[in-house]
Amino acid sequence: MLVEQISVNNSLRNYMYLVACPETREAAAIDPLDHELLLSRAQQLGWTIRGVINTHEHHDHIGGNEKVIQATGATLFAHHQALDKIPNVDEGLKAGDAVQIGTSVELIALDTPGHTFCHTCLYYMGKGDFETTEQMPALFSGDTLFNAGVGNCHNGGNPETMYQTFRDQLFLLPDYTRIFPGHDYIVNNLQFSLDREPNNAAARSLLVAMEQWPMDSHFVSNIAMEKLVNAFFRLNNNEVIETLRAKFPDLQGMPTEEEVFLKLRELRNQW
Repeated sequence: MLVEQISVNNSLRNYMYLVACPETREAAAIDPLDHELLLSRAQQLGWTIRGVINTHEHHDHIGGNEKVIQATGATLFAHHQALDKIPNVDEGLKAGDAVQIGTSVELIALDTPGHTFCHTCLYYMGKGDFETTEQMPALFSGDTLFNAGVGNCHNGGNPETMYQTFRDQLFLLPDYTRIFPGHDYIVNNLQFSLDREPNNAAARSLLVAMEQWPMDSHFVSNIAMEKLVNAFFRLNNNEVIETLRAKFPDLQGMPTEEEVFLKLRELRNQW
């Protein structure tokens, strides 16, 4: 699978993606916003866009749909419950449905509510023996999972549901699954994780690296790294729990993972 990660020059630091089949050079666009930038990059790469996939219904993830489809005739895929929220969806995706790209790439839809109730993540299961990065599993996570953080629930979501999505699906993904999120919030997210766990050496080292990271280069984490640096993956960590007690004195005894997740989400809302 070929992946082109494209930064949108906006205040929300959106990412959009082109995902292509190496054999046919056919591609799908995920969460197009800046249609001119996306179409230009596809042309430069020699990729033909056959599909557009929205992870959810928010405008910064669907804003380029119409122009991309007008230019390419692409089929539009989105969560099956978003048909009344996203104009002109051709195919509604339920959990386990597959989007075929060319002859060799298949993205599996995951039903991942929390940020909204119409959110889907796209999972590439990988191919062969994972001898190259391109063959390794990947998750296009929209606004559910970010590098070193998770999505908010302000605009049509629910934090308890978000936790269930992580508990039942994302926490179970293989460690080597690459993460392709909908926004670049990694520096803020790492700062938040370190505020919760000041002695996390892995998070501190990564933050230093990210603060010096080239502007024109993309950082791709994986589930194994998230388990090291993302506070929302470290729900049983003693330091995370103790720093939460300082903010929430009513957090008595040994809190459940859900309680820790929800308190972290509450704090991150104000960060």
